[in-house]
Amino acid sequence: MYNKLQYISQGESVEEQLYNIHQTLDNGCDWIQMRFKHQKPKKALALAEATKFLCEEYLANFIINDDVHLAEKINADGVHLGLSDMEVSEARTILGKTKIIGATANTFEDIIRQTNNGCDYIGLGPFQHTKTKANLSPILGLEGYLSILSKMKQSEVDIPVYAIGGITLANVNPLMETGIHGIAVSGIITKSENKQALITQLNEKLYGNVIV
Repeated sequence: MYNKLQYISQGESVEEQLYNIHQTLDNGCDWIQMRFKHQKPKKALALAEATKFLCEEYLANFIINDDVHLAEKINADGVHLGLSDMEVSEARTILGKTKIIGATANTFEDIIRQTNNGCDYIGLGPFQHTKTKANLSPILGLEGYLSILSKMKQSEVDIPVYAIGGITLANVNPLMETGIHGIAVSGIITKSENKQALITQLNEKLYGNVIV
């Protein structure tokens, strides 16, 4: 089963991104989603190659946000696709059966569509307001997660769900109680002055104090 903590990378330059990714890996996170929007292809390729090398060194999963062709080119572990990105079924044709394909959802209907198209996990959100992403879908809050996870159970839809969007340390326990599999976070790790302590705390909450 997939790791419960996923870091979505941040940084305006290749150097800043790599610094944040390396720090995150070094302090105990073992799943990186590279998010490097609106960049020249050469820069995105350089970052992807360097990130793949780091993730291999730390035995971490490495997926790329949106860019299926870049993921194919460097043989990443997979991709994460937003609601307006390439269809999961098309990405699967390009990447093959063994790659991880995550898909964004905001509603139960989104989850059904993405699951039917063959995704491996769902990034469900946003949980609450976040400055990391523009053009946010409607905020879900805890009630939204409880409602959607309940519908999934009733419909026997069994797929890992990751909460995403403005998550703080205090939110993790209540979110896990809704039945989600894990969380995808960005700013909370990037901005932390003590990443080791934070990532340790996150993992303890996510895994129920089981050593990971």
